[in-house]
Amino acid sequence: MGKIIVGKTSDIPVGKMQKVTADGKEIVVMNIDGSYFAMDDTCTHAGASLAEGKLEGSIVTCDWHGSKWDGKTGKLHAFPAKIKD
Repeated sequence: MGKIIVGKTSDIPVGKMQKVTADGKEIVVMNIDGSYFAMDDTCTHAGASLAEGKLEGSIVTCDWHGSKWDGKTGKLHAFPAKIKD
């Protein structure tokens, strides 16, 4: 996939994220320590916008139920379901 320009880097300060539309898809762009990362903006648990959640370090937390992703890799870090013994 090639580059798609979605805005100016100056629009997203360090430690912040912003929802943008690229090629008809909503994505969240994050500024993590001066580097920019992007992933699908939709939480796979309940469909919330991840851009409305929190970015702490490189971890993106969904505001609805607390699912977490690594913003650098897009991999699931934690989900709201818990296993009881």
